[in-house]
Amino acid sequence: MELSTGRFCCVLLSLFAGLASGLEITSKGGTSLEMASGQSVKLDCQFSLGPEDSGPLDIEWSLLSSDSQKEDKVVILYSGDRAYEDYYEPMKGRVHFNAADPKNGDASINLTGLKSSDSGTYQCKVKKAPGIRSRKMLLIVMVKPSKPRCYAEGPTQEGKDIVLRCLSNEGTKPLQYSWERTSDNKLLPASSVMDPLGGTINVRNASASASGTYRCTANNRVGTEECVLFLNVTPPPNTAGIIAGAIIAVLLILIIIAIILFCCCRARHRKKYEKEICNEIREDVPPPKSRVSTARSFTVGSQRSSLGSMSPSNLHEYALKPQYDKIPSSEEFERPPSQAPLPPPTVSRMAGPNLSRMGGIPVMIPAQNRDGSIV
Repeated sequence: MELSTGRFCCVLLSLFAGLASGLEITSKGGTSLEMASGQSVKLDCQFSLGPEDSGPLDIEWSLLSSDSQKEDKVVILYSGDRAYEDYYEPMKGRVHFNAADPKNGDASINLTGLKSSDSGTYQCKVKKAPGIRSRKMLLIVMVKPSKPRCYAEGPTQEGKDIVLRCLSNEGTKPLQYSWERTSDNKLLPASSVMDPLGGTINVRNASASASGTYRCTANNRVGTEECVLFLNVTPPPNTAGIIAGAIIAVLLILIIIAIILFCCCRARHRKKYEKEICNEIREDVPPPKSRVSTARSFTVGSQRSSLGSMSPSNLHEYALKPQYDKIPSSEEFERPPSQAPLPPPTVSRMAGPNLSRMGGIPVMIPAQNRDGSIV
């Protein structure tokens, strides 16, 4: 019984030894690669089969998760004599088997259009029962520096400290910067201090000789980019002239404002005066009485002269005669039309003795006919 058990163990050991000498990964390349974004890379996985490996061939490439709590992501598969290259959505159309028929011992894959998100540890697992073998590779996708931006920080005046700065927004760290002068003697100013990691160069107490063209180069392990800056160091400004000019400009502005205010006030006052004149209520002035008075005096004088030269008989006739040629007085003009004019006073006929008794002097007036001739 013990002998049979020992023989069984020997058989198992020989079986495991046969398995060990069957399926093997034959790739001898490095297990770590550094590539630039946008490039292509080949992940090598060569294998060989033994006579005892008679099962179906299965090849699986997976991206191992850095977190043990998360599952690994299968990138590409070969199973049942068929390749499944669109298995992983983020790499769809960018991952392919290197060989048309991986059964010939080439399980390598090609990745195109590399992205920074493609970085990670990849595992190639080959299965052909009863043999199983795997190989891991670390892929680091680096981004080359983007074109940096060069600019001068602070005033570029003589006697000032001028900082030249170079900055690249993209690129896998560590990034290093270097400055060089491309004009004149191609030497940096003696007072300059350069920071390769920060990408700055500090020119202390700058002078006019620091003017010129400078070039900054940003680089990492997968690429370089550069930018050019022209520095012009100017003399310090004339502070007194600037102050005087500012004062003059302020005075001119104040004068212009005063003139505008004066014109506005004057125009407003004139407008207000014209408005008051237009709105003033005037009293009606009575019409002149010169003509009426003259005509009235003339009429009264004529009547008096006529009365003085009339006899009592003529005076009675004159009193009874209608006064057609009498001119109305101003009181008659001003009297409302509703009031009828009073009739003129009648002169009573007086006898001659009575007239002489009253102090009158009888006057003889020649008789006249109707056409006015003396009879």
